[in-house]
Amino acid sequence: MTTALTLIVLVLVGIAIWQMTKIFELSQLKTQNAQIANDSDNKNQGYLMFAFLIFIYGITIFSFWKYAKFLLPESSSAHGEEYDFLMLVSFVIIFIVQTITQALLHYFGYKYRGKEGNKALFYADNDRLEFIWTIIPVIVLAGLILWGLYTWTNIMDVNDEDDPLIVELYAQQFNWTARYGGADNVLGGANVRMIDIDRANVLGLDESDSYASDDVIVKELHLPVGRKVNFKMRSQDVLHSAYMPHFRAQMNCVPGMTTEFSFTPIKTTAEIRQDPDVIAKVERTNKIRAERAANGEDNSDPWEYDYVLICNKICGTSHYNMQMKIIVETQEEYEEWMKSQQTFSQSIASMQ
Repeated sequence: MTTALTLIVLVLVGIAIWQMTKIFELSQLKTQNAQIANDSDNKNQGYLMFAFLIFIYGITIFSFWKYAKFLLPESSSAHGEEYDFLMLVSFVIIFIVQTITQALLHYFGYKYRGKEGNKALFYADNDRLEFIWTIIPVIVLAGLILWGLYTWTNIMDVNDEDDPLIVELYAQQFNWTARYGGADNVLGGANVRMIDIDRANVLGLDESDSYASDDVIVKELHLPVGRKVNFKMRSQDVLHSAYMPHFRAQMNCVPGMTTEFSFTPIKTTAEIRQDPDVIAKVERTNKIRAERAANGEDNSDPWEYDYVLICNKICGTSHYNMQMKIIVETQEEYEEWMKSQQTFSQSIASMQ
């Protein structure tokens, strides 16, 4: 209610100022009511174009200075470096072209503003200029597209080479569940129609499939560093998107089908926490949380940096909170953790 009243007051104040401005203009004897812009109007518009040009450059520089600290740290996956470099080159080209074209647009808008007796220089037809401004974007865009397709093909090459770890990511409103292939590293068959909550079969595994007996179902994703991981993704209800930003990985989870993505983690959770940018981010966050704690506010416990799996599709009311913690650790630590987990057959037996 307070927000609505504030907005209403602001709108009424704006209307009042606008009306007062109109009254002021009408009270001026020298006010011209001509509907055609004169030289003075055009000159003022030209200056305003330059002012707007300075504004957009200024806000861009300010945004980089102010908000660059919120960017993700360096990628923690093997393919991430190439992905980030492609993104950087694309943005550099975009900003260079934007800077040049905007400057020319506003400059010529001022130089050739409407002025009595003046006529702007123009070409009715110039094949050379048209060729230049056509062929340069064609070459640049073709290069970026071919490079992007090559990078995309490499990233999306999901195969069984290098003995990958097989992990299923199961999405449902509004949480994630992970399933490992167990000792044989093979996922058992599953179908949403086989879900039986009373028997702890939350993913609909086929109990008659021998490959399913040693599958491990967890709510926290553990990955061994340096080992390739093949993810197989399913959705129980609506379209979700498995997004792991620190690994530059994302894939839609579609009801009724299995989608796949693959990457190799290259930094453990302990290592990423020692990154200077991450340390600074944690310090800033915990400073805010300490202030909240002092005021007795919620969500004020000290924060520790973690990899996360989140949903990148607006899948419902609690979409914002659909996430799962990811821990990247050494192979030894991963094997020790895996030994402490119950297999699917053990979970079923404990329910009987």
